[in-house]
Amino acid sequence: MPAILEPPQESFASATRRPRTLARRFLVTTARFLVVLILGAMAGGGWYLARKGFGRKWRGLVVEELHKHGVEASVRRLTLDPFRGLVAQDVRIYDYKNRENTIAEISRISLDVNYAALLQRQAFLNAIDIRNAQVTLPLPDGADPKSPHAQIKNLHAHIYFPPEQIYVSQADGIFCDIRISATGQLIKRNDYKPSKEVTPEEWQTRLAILQRSVSELSQFKFYERPHLQIKFSGDVAQLENARVEGTVQTGPWQRGNYQARNLTMTGEFADQTLSIRQCELQDDLGGFTASAIWRQPVGELQFQARSSLNLRTLLESVGLSRLVSDINFLAPPRFEISGSAKLGEGQPRWQAIGHAALDRFAYKGIPFLSANAEFSWDGERTMVRDIHVRHQSGELVGRLLDAPNDFRIDLASTIDANALRSLAPADMREFVNDWDWPHASNVQLSIRGPSAAAATWKGDGILQLQRGRFRTIGFNSASANVHFGDGAVTYENFRVARDEGVATGTFVYDFAHHETRLSNVVSGLRPTEAIYWVDPKLLKVVIPYKFQKPPAITASGVYQFRGGKNTRLEINVDSAGGMDYAFLGKTLLFDRINAKLLLTDDRLQISELNGTIFSGTVGGSADISLAKNDQRYRAAMMVDHVDFPKLTDLYFKYKTAVGLMNGRYEWIGIGSEARTMNGKGEVEVRNGDVFAIPLFGPLSDILNKIMPGVGYRVARKANMSFTIKDGIIRTSDFHVDGGTFGMVGQGSAHFLDDKIDFDVRIDASGAGAVLTPLYKFFEYKAEGSLKKPDWHPKIF
Repeated sequence: MPAILEPPQESFASATRRPRTLARRFLVTTARFLVVLILGAMAGGGWYLARKGFGRKWRGLVVEELHKHGVEASVRRLTLDPFRGLVAQDVRIYDYKNRENTIAEISRISLDVNYAALLQRQAFLNAIDIRNAQVTLPLPDGADPKSPHAQIKNLHAHIYFPPEQIYVSQADGIFCDIRISATGQLIKRNDYKPSKEVTPEEWQTRLAILQRSVSELSQFKFYERPHLQIKFSGDVAQLENARVEGTVQTGPWQRGNYQARNLTMTGEFADQTLSIRQCELQDDLGGFTASAIWRQPVGELQFQARSSLNLRTLLESVGLSRLVSDINFLAPPRFEISGSAKLGEGQPRWQAIGHAALDRFAYKGIPFLSANAEFSWDGERTMVRDIHVRHQSGELVGRLLDAPNDFRIDLASTIDANALRSLAPADMREFVNDWDWPHASNVQLSIRGPSAAAATWKGDGILQLQRGRFRTIGFNSASANVHFGDGAVTYENFRVARDEGVATGTFVYDFAHHETRLSNVVSGLRPTEAIYWVDPKLLKVVIPYKFQKPPAITASGVYQFRGGKNTRLEINVDSAGGMDYAFLGKTLLFDRINAKLLLTDDRLQISELNGTIFSGTVGGSADISLAKNDQRYRAAMMVDHVDFPKLTDLYFKYKTAVGLMNGRYEWIGIGSEARTMNGKGEVEVRNGDVFAIPLFGPLSDILNKIMPGVGYRVARKANMSFTIKDGIIRTSDFHVDGGTFGMVGQGSAHFLDDKIDFDVRIDASGAGAVLTPLYKFFEYKAEGSLKKPDWHPKIF
């Protein structure tokens, strides 16, 4: 039979299991809800801690922990990063010894925390991790807030804090475009006590140095990023005894116009001693090597260096171009120096010696072939010896000492003096430029003074010159003993030779007082050229006096220039060779002449003038103005036994006159203008033939008709007094004594305009006295031309 299907029967076990399943499901659901709730709470808490951060209490715990590890800091925010863990933000690091001194500001620091130790209130900070942080260092007080801060960019560092240690496994950042890598460890004992605190002044000094370093480094342009590697170890309590090793390497870089190929430097600081073992710099022209040791406890520095760099461009790039502003190096200069210094107490005490060598350079535009010298310096005294400077025209050798209140230079030079003229001090430049030395010269100088200022120098030397020129006036040779000091140069016992003669004496050029002093100068040179050496302005004084041969001249006194008012120069002139002088449009020929001249401010006085002219003698004096726009003068002249025919021939072309003339004349005038002459005088002619003068020629015929032969007799005497003004000679007492007959007259002669207005009458004596009643019939008048007068009886 087929089976009959029956509904299943529930067992007892199933009935008892159902309540358990519901409970289980409830528990699972509850558990899941709690998990979700916890996860949500954790997510919310994490979000809160990541965005808002931990409270002040937790930040205080971190700050305290950092303090335990020797780091004095403040944390503005403490957040939780899901990937980096606990992160301290806006961290400010302080000087451990003085919290008022901020060392750095760091944007983010990751903290490796032992949370179990944190909960048990034990040291919980294992390490800190800094990634891509920006560290900003503070500015010194008073600095411009806009000035660039000292910053370390892209800082990566991992610092561990083992018990009583601080270990930097690696720190790397960019400071002023220089990559800095550091590694090392410091001991931080639990009983740590800081050493001497840094005063605020010292702290500000350090910040100022740091800021200056930033400013200087910002002026470098690196074509490849330099790398500074630092290794250190020491005790936080005694950082001054730490050990630091550093190495700097750069590729090509530029500062200003200076370009360098590379720089390598290695150094070490240990036992409070800084050692620069290697410092090498290379540029396109040469290199620089140096080493140094600084022992801080005793303040002792030792150094040595050698350089063949492009010095001028390097100094210009660091703002020291003034040191070589007058030098142009055509080849790299070479220097070697070594020495020591005592630092730390008072003024540093230096000791240095070295050698300098220059090839092909120009100083103030003067090209030189080479120069070398040995030098030493102790901070107060400088000595340079074995100086050799070569020029294409000669060589200069010497030595120098510059000490407190003691300055010395000894020089000997055969260099062409023309080439060195630009080295003269500014106040002597004009005087030096007046010289021209186309041939070799020999100069020896010994200079002494209390300082390096040229105005304080005094010295002696020997000057020997071959053919040259001074103020365009040439000389064959010149020599002198040279003394200078107090702003003056003295040429003692000078001797100047020219073709026509020699000049000797002592000559002082005082550029401080703008004057020239002459002493016992004796000259056989042409005055028109020798006076040009004293002052070209005096040429106008002597040019009217044309000596046929150079006279003997002695001179002493002072001549001031540039407006000085104390000129007093005495000159004695003695010319045995004769002199020509232009007077009233004619040239007077003196056979011999001597005189004394006194040159004062704007005046020339001539006294004791004596000479011979036209077989007679002449004497006189003069006072001539030399002032600008003032050509007035006063003069006096006396002549005795002058050949009257020669004088009349010179001025009137009268060749038939005979006799000797005596006379005197005093006058004033302005320049060479004869019409301004104003004076008076007397003239006398003895044993002359006055009637032979064409002016009085017609009168001789009249006298001859009265008494045959009388008109052609030689007059025994003729004299008159006269005045000259406006180009007119006037007389009121013209008198001729011819023996039996004479003449008296009066009138005027316009010697500049060739006119005459003259009246004469016969004055009889002896046998001629019988004609006295007829005098009025023998009065005559001359009119017309002075050269060809028209004589006619006055009453007709």
